[in-house]
Amino acid sequence: MEILGLYNYWVFVVLLMIGLYAVIAKPNLMKKLLGLSIFQAAVFLLYITMDKVDGGTAPIIQPGAVDQLYSNPLPQVLILTAIVVGISTIALGLAVVVRIFEAYGTIEDDEIQQADTRE
Repeated sequence: MEILGLYNYWVFVVLLMIGLYAVIAKPNLMKKLLGLSIFQAAVFLLYITMDKVDGGTAPIIQPGAVDQLYSNPLPQVLILTAIVVGISTIALGLAVVVRIFEAYGTIEDDEIQQADTRE
């Protein structure tokens, strides 16, 4: 296999590192949520990439088909569930960020910590 033939995995690694960097290094809570979303998209890409079977068809058994190669539908089902969970997580995170902004007047992590130590 050529190294360029694995471009899906390279895109996965780049997206994963961008998302992880944003979650860890950015002090802005909105940027952290955006990084979390990018991280989740990278994991989705990895599962979808691993699902591909060369020469595989949809897992619909037809009469007369002998020794046919089928793709596994389980990763697709897992990704659909993960997308719903990811959307719910981002929506809850946005609601928490809005509530934090109402309470503290900022969404910067260090300013929120300073405000907590002053009280």
